[in-house]
Amino acid sequence: MKRGLYGFSLKGFGSDIFAGLTFAVVNVPQCMAHALLAMVNPVFGIYTLMLAVPVGALFTSSIFMNVSTTSALSVATGAGLAAIPPEQKAQSLVVLVILVGIIQLTMGLFRLGFLVKFVSNAVMTGFLNGVAVLIILGQLGDLTGYRSSYANKVAQAHDLVMNLDLINFRTTLIGMVTLGLITALLFTRMRKFAFIIAITLATGLLVGLGWDTVIVVGDLAKIPESLPALVLPKIGLIQGLVIPAFSVAVIGLIQGAGVSQGYPNPDGRYPDISRDFLGQGVANIFTGFFRGIPAGGSISGTAVIVGAGARSRWTNILVGLFVALIIFFAVPLVELVPAATLSALLIVAGIQGLRLEQALTVWQTSKVSATVMFMTFVATLIFSLHYAVLVGMAFSVLLHVIRESNRVLITRLVPLEDGHFEEQPVPHDLQSFRLTILQLYGSLFFAAAKTLEEMLPSVETTRNAVVILRLRGHLEVGSTFITVLRKYVQELKTHDSTLMLVGVNEDIYQQLKKTGTLAILGEKNIYPATRRIGESLTLATAAATDFLKEKSGV
Repeated sequence: MKRGLYGFSLKGFGSDIFAGLTFAVVNVPQCMAHALLAMVNPVFGIYTLMLAVPVGALFTSSIFMNVSTTSALSVATGAGLAAIPPEQKAQSLVVLVILVGIIQLTMGLFRLGFLVKFVSNAVMTGFLNGVAVLIILGQLGDLTGYRSSYANKVAQAHDLVMNLDLINFRTTLIGMVTLGLITALLFTRMRKFAFIIAITLATGLLVGLGWDTVIVVGDLAKIPESLPALVLPKIGLIQGLVIPAFSVAVIGLIQGAGVSQGYPNPDGRYPDISRDFLGQGVANIFTGFFRGIPAGGSISGTAVIVGAGARSRWTNILVGLFVALIIFFAVPLVELVPAATLSALLIVAGIQGLRLEQALTVWQTSKVSATVMFMTFVATLIFSLHYAVLVGMAFSVLLHVIRESNRVLITRLVPLEDGHFEEQPVPHDLQSFRLTILQLYGSLFFAAAKTLEEMLPSVETTRNAVVILRLRGHLEVGSTFITVLRKYVQELKTHDSTLMLVGVNEDIYQQLKKTGTLAILGEKNIYPATRRIGESLTLATAAATDFLKEKSGV
């Protein structure tokens, strides 16, 4: 196999050509639709396809990752630019995309790929379903020709339903025909080309009917038959775009992580997520200087090129070339595409973007997960999109803390004749001259530690007892637990009783030492965890037995 850089294979180059051409033809109209979602000139979507896809392919760890426009990124971009005056929108877009790239590049350089795991699946499921619904609702105006005065997409949809008599029949017909064609073709062997075939037929129908009142792409923007020109960012616009840029960057990285984790490289190894962050960042910085819209690891785009036979990085490299050829030789045809047809395409993309099965899984997992998902979904529909994912993350962290702070369990371990232990409920009161072994489960921090205090056996009527707390499996403890522990030790000492800790790791040992708790407990009552499961418990049990024999005078 002939190779230059890693991932540039000449074997199967014909397959790479076909896969790249397929993606370019299908996604030129789609990326224009994504630009409309971002509330900017649809030409900027083409620029992104031409530049971000090949540049991203040069720097990502993933061989197949398609760094291109996505619905979620475009909607988030539109939300971030919504308050920008029309005359400043194009220049603000340049700054926004470059900022997104810088944030992603920085996260890649500092190898922060692990941070993705802190964005819960519930948050992303709620967010992506919310985005999908917004995409569907947001296209109803262009699909029907009715322009609502409301800003919120849900309000726009309600307004449309209340004014169905004002829709444009011709526009609606073209849009519905496109929807019908795409839906029908998706169930045939031509499903890979469903979008492009439906767009071609709908455009041909409009030209044949001669309905010049139906808005087409050429009415929205003039597509230049040339390569994009370099544009320098205006530094003064940075301050107002930092938060939107951060939100867009996070959304892009999370989507990209889905590609990294879902598509292994040809050698069978999974890509480096941090390196993929870097590749997306470089792609956005480069594209931003040429008025592209934000790009990110596209799950659907990657699926298209892999399904079309991609064998190496050449597929995404060639996409840029094919898009450039389309600009030079097919602009007049692209300008004839009806705007309602692009809206139909996005409605289908929105429906395909719904994560219903994933949402059902989250809903059935736990009440906390279901609540986080639902609140993120609602926030996505109500708030500005660049705040919605942050709101969802805040909900996730808050509810997780509340849940974990109350998740604590104590059981009593009773030794059996065969050498094993049986778990039993914790007694309300400690028995005198008896050993009580307690196993701790769950969190030992904050409120959970206070809950633990209430669950410990009472010492009031006890004399000469031993309590063993088994801590194996706990990596560290909180200051509240330390306080509870010291208080319980003092109560036991008052009643001539002893507390022993077993299965203590080095970190907890140092916590006990630094806080002075070790001196209160006594060094002899600490039994460190060993590699042999149960060894420290056996040693502590023997010592406790000796202590009780001494106290009972046996």
